Amino acid sequence: MQNKVGGQLEALSRSGRKGLAWLIDPDDVNSPEIFKERLLEAINLKVNFIFLGGSLIQQNSINEIIRFIKKTEGNIPVVLFPGNSLQFSHLADAILFLSLISGRNPDLLIGQHVSIAPLLEKSNVEVLPTGYMLVDGGQTTSAHYISQTIPLPNHHPELAAATALAGKYLGMCYFYLDAGSGAPNPVSPELIKAVKQKTNSPLIVGGGLTSLDKIKTAYHAGADLAVIGNGAGKNTKLLSEVSAYLESIRVSAN
Repeated sequence: MQNKVGGQLEALSRSGRKGLAWLIDPDDVNSPEIFKERLLEAINLKVNFIFLGGSLIQQNSINEIIRFIKKTEGNIPVVLFPGNSLQFSHLADAILFLSLISGRNPDLLIGQHVSIAPLLEKSNVEVLPTGYMLVDGGQTTSAHYISQTIPLPNHHPELAAATALAGKYLGMCYFYLDAGSGAPNPVSPELIKAVKQKTNSPLIVGGGLTSLDKIKTAYHAGADLAVIGNGAGKNTKLLSEVSAYLESIRVSAN
């Protein structure tokens, strides 16, 4: 199995360059025409990854959406961001094999993983062992409710750092700090910095990133990859703003 997506994440982390992922909830894909338009925009803006998944998926359209993405011009890796083991597709390029280390729900620590492991073994999907950490973003989100776990406090970076360190010792290679879809507050820069310093691993940050300034703050604190979901829907210019900012960083670095 090729380490295509993992290699890209590790390259971002080693080089200090920053990446961008567009998170798509399959339930939000209602119009093929609008979706194709947004997809072509993402390709044109050189988004690094498309994340696909959600806490509550009411229609089994993951395979159909991945086929649609791959038929469209471009070569952006499609990475599964599953809420449970049912949200799997052998058509994806990779899967964030999420263990919810911030909570104490055994089903999301290891239970769901056992049921999907035999399918992964038979597929060519790249597996990314990821320590998933929900952070309090100021309100109860669908991720908190569905997972039935208490999020990490946003103002206690030492607790998040210790949690991430435990995940590293358990063998997790990637870490994802998530304030949850629609969170009014993103993960604090102090918390991002603490986790990055403690793990020195590729760090993904999402939830509440609704403006370029918030995304810049996450990058400067140590995030290697910013994930935009609802923020891109509410602010259609956000993807292009972040893309332009990342391009300016690349130019200045050269």
